[in-house]
Amino acid sequence: MTQSAQTSGRKPIKVDIAVCTYRRSELDQTLLSLAMLSIPMGVAIRIIVADNDVTPSARERVEAMRSAIPFEIVYVHCPASNISIARNACLDNASGHFVAFIDDDETASEDWLAELLATADETGADAVLGPVRAVYPNTAPGWMRSGDFHSTRPVWVGGRIVTGYTCNVLLRRNALSLLGRRFNLALGRSGGEDTEFFTHMEQAGGRIAFARDAWVLEPVPEKRAQLGWLAKRRFRFGQTHGRLLQEQSSARMKKVAVAASKAAYCFAAAGACAFMPIQRYRYGLRGIMHAGVVSGLMGVREIEQYGTLETTAQ
Repeated sequence: MTQSAQTSGRKPIKVDIAVCTYRRSELDQTLLSLAMLSIPMGVAIRIIVADNDVTPSARERVEAMRSAIPFEIVYVHCPASNISIARNACLDNASGHFVAFIDDDETASEDWLAELLATADETGADAVLGPVRAVYPNTAPGWMRSGDFHSTRPVWVGGRIVTGYTCNVLLRRNALSLLGRRFNLALGRSGGEDTEFFTHMEQAGGRIAFARDAWVLEPVPEKRAQLGWLAKRRFRFGQTHGRLLQEQSSARMKKVAVAASKAAYCFAAAGACAFMPIQRYRYGLRGIMHAGVVSGLMGVREIEQYGTLETTAQ
């Protein structure tokens, strides 16, 4: 925040930090990292924990953490196994000027929130994204660690960010592009609900900015440090993008032809990089994403990545 915003004597800027959780012991470390945040002067913090399990399995964990957290914690039980339900519960229970989302297996850097707020103040953007740095286990393949295939950063199109993600974001609650906006329940098990949310927000006139120093860390579990997991995730990304493309205009078969051509090019490039694993897998995964776009344009239902699958992986 600017110095004037901090010392002008106006009422505190209220920020709700939202954490959606589903049977993750890492929630403890997430909350402890929030306790260590450097909070700008004139900013008041409240934490919302949305438990997406069928039973309130995170309640005792949250209660045990209260004494270690210097902020109010609101626990919300919002079953079940649908991430959109949990994200919407956070929005419904938020009351601050801003709401920030962080995942329940991530840890925030000390200046995470301060950097997000500073960028929001400087740009006036409706949403501010931060980077997510992947932390790989020693068992992860060398090409995966060197190529950093799991970290998350925004993608610019024509000089602007046209969609976003919820693993590291600050939302301006009173922005016109966000009023009444909620996450699609139909995508709560497949994923892609955040891509759709931010795409529609941007199309409604909302601006998205990037705070490059507002980083969080995310450990990569061994079950995700596999080519198969990356391929499935990229394909689902493509399906979501294809469905959103179809929403925007007609000429479906032309878009299918373009996406198929891009997929073919990427697969050919992957073959040409047979002896360069990072480039080979990067091209290959991009080709899989474009194949997913074709699937989405053709109306194929998005694959489910969460719920039962995630339960066995946590």
